[in-house]
Amino acid sequence: MSEPFTASLASSPSTQSGTAARFLHEIWGALGGDAQALHRAAFTASGNLPSAFAATDLAAASIGSACLALAELVRAANGTSPRVKIDRRLASFWFATSLRPQGWQPAPLWDAVAGDYRTADGWIRLHTNAPHHRDAALAVLDVPVDRAQVAQAVARWNATALETAVVGNGGCAAAMRTIDEWAVHPQGRAVAAEPLFHIAAPFAAAAPRWRVASERPLRGLRVLDLTRVLAGPTATRFLAGFGAEVLRIDPPTWDEPAVVPEVVLGKRCARLDLKNAADRERFEQLLSDADVLVHGYRSDALTSLGLGEDRRRELNPGLVDISLDAYGWSGPWTTRRGFDSLVQMSTGIADAGMRAAARDKPTPLPVQALDHATGYMMAAAAIRGLLHRFTTGEGYGARMSLARTARLLVDGAGGSPDDTGALAVETADDLADTIESTFWGPAQRVKPPAFVDGAPMHWDIAAAPLGTSPAAW
Repeated sequence: MSEPFTASLASSPSTQSGTAARFLHEIWGALGGDAQALHRAAFTASGNLPSAFAATDLAAASIGSACLALAELVRAANGTSPRVKIDRRLASFWFATSLRPQGWQPAPLWDAVAGDYRTADGWIRLHTNAPHHRDAALAVLDVPVDRAQVAQAVARWNATALETAVVGNGGCAAAMRTIDEWAVHPQGRAVAAEPLFHIAAPFAAAAPRWRVASERPLRGLRVLDLTRVLAGPTATRFLAGFGAEVLRIDPPTWDEPAVVPEVVLGKRCARLDLKNAADRERFEQLLSDADVLVHGYRSDALTSLGLGEDRRRELNPGLVDISLDAYGWSGPWTTRRGFDSLVQMSTGIADAGMRAAARDKPTPLPVQALDHATGYMMAAAAIRGLLHRFTTGEGYGARMSLARTARLLVDGAGGSPDDTGALAVETADDLADTIESTFWGPAQRVKPPAFVDGAPMHWDIAAAPLGTSPAAW
């Protein structure tokens, strides 16, 4: 579908960004990576996304962690030591959207109700893109699908009371808190005590090795993608970019029309109803033959379907099992539904942005950086797990959360952005030469944001709707 980008790293000027390098050092250390490998990573380009936080540096570092993990896999398998270059500017573009449609437009990102609303004592965000989440919020407010009426109803509530009511009714909402308020909140304290990556104890498996081709390191590996917007699909898109066979599984009626063209690049997409016995049996067959499982359901969801961690290990002892949730793996909100925009409200990011910009309403990050950064770190964890399996034969598990990534960003890796200037505007030279024949029409992608020497990132399958492939390897 797309041709590899083959620019030589040796011919490209490189400069280290202190904050990006510190982020990468922290992420890499949390993954148990060899600190010496960091010397093979370099950052290029100047400027920063307009934010109170080092969003561009986090973008570059998280992508860099996945690329560095890939380079270490190649090194372990073949003895070479590929270098990694991360373009901070292109990384920033990919954290927004990589897709540039030609003659067509993706669906709107938000539905008619989603957004920030003023309450009697502050602000709340309602996340209503999924119909059942919208129905849950509107039932609490007792109003129709009408933004003006929603605003009037919300204004009569206190923010935390409405948050509790909507979440209790199966919806998704987040009151805006300050960074200090989140720090003393029971869930904020729980997240602060968690590691960036929860690495599971290894388990013996005698999993077979595979040939790691330097130019396509993940070729021949099967990745079962059980994720939804946006972090998990970002992780599996990265794995597909280096040759992995990615099969995404969605429920029969689920759709994400605004982001599907962006995130299904390189993947085949099938549907199974895991509440149906026959479909669950089919999923277990797929899982038993997978190398990697990436899933982003609430922490109790797979267990309730009979697919908890013990069952997954029973089906596939050599599995690399990577999971994500929104609000962390301990504390009172461990099973709470959440999305990037909600976590930004809860953790104080939207409030801090409002204060820094002297605005009178929530001011989140200019991109959904928590989702994207966590996605690339999930990819890094998956590849570190593959390296562990390659060298020991053992299975591997790692868990992350959006809230813990938010803490990483708020802490700022010990510093603020080194370069507060604006990013240079996008030009035609930033786009790949090839045209992607997506289901919806032709499109270009932004050039890859990072390069692993000798292993160019590219995808073989154009974006297509969910459910267009059989549930089979």
